[in-house]
Amino acid sequence: MRMRRNLAVVALAASIATPALAEPDWSGAWYRNSGGFYETPHDLPIDSPAPQAGDPRLSPPYTPEFQEIYEDNLERIAAGLYPDPVTVCGTPAGWPRLLATPDAYEFVVRPEQTWILTENGPNIARIYTDGRDHPPADELWHTYTGHSVGHWEGDRLHFDTVAMNGVGKVILSRQGVVMSDSLTVTSEMYLDEETDLLVADLVLEDPVALTRPWEVRITFDRYPAGTNVWDYACAENNRNPVTEDGWTLTLDTDGEVIDVEVPTQD
Repeated sequence: MRMRRNLAVVALAASIATPALAEPDWSGAWYRNSGGFYETPHDLPIDSPAPQAGDPRLSPPYTPEFQEIYEDNLERIAAGLYPDPVTVCGTPAGWPRLLATPDAYEFVVRPEQTWILTENGPNIARIYTDGRDHPPADELWHTYTGHSVGHWEGDRLHFDTVAMNGVGKVILSRQGVVMSDSLTVTSEMYLDEETDLLVADLVLEDPVALTRPWEVRITFDRYPAGTNVWDYACAENNRNPVTEDGWTLTLDTDGEVIDVEVPTQD
């Protein structure tokens, strides 16, 4: 009798931890259709064009401290010296930047969690929807992808992400956008019926870097049915190491530098 009672308790716990879900059809391979780390109010049409050069939407609502960091980044970009941490092969892009990488994506949807897998990696985001909360502060440390928990409202996935690495370890884009390690990201993902685009609506909040919440939207389109997503590692043929002062070198197959210094005109 005791064994039957224990089995019943285990079964009940399992039913609570794994809620029923009519899983949305996010299977197959996808690619980023539009969007990036510029302000995109979520009331705009799904297929709105990207902002043009000089548009205020391209500049985050930074605090004075981070506005200075941003302007320094822009100067480095203009000089061709802006460092991207993923240039060191094997470094993850992190959350939420992994939503705006090249190459293909796969989404794995289960009642207890959803995975976002990027071909350009290594990047795996795990969103837990089994009822758990974020770990307590003394058990939570900062990582590239952070910690994501959420829930389903119909066929829409709502979740929030905390404990991500900040400026100095990750960037959000090669346009100089960075955040602090106090960043939190609230996300809603859903399949838009009219466009058949998978939509990720994000709200970035960072009391150190931002003066207000910042809305971003990224959309994904499907590859043809049967498209494979392959794994690769840039370290397999990495002949472009970056020096400490930010210069990218080109090596031959023997590891010798083959760059030619081009004289500049005054």
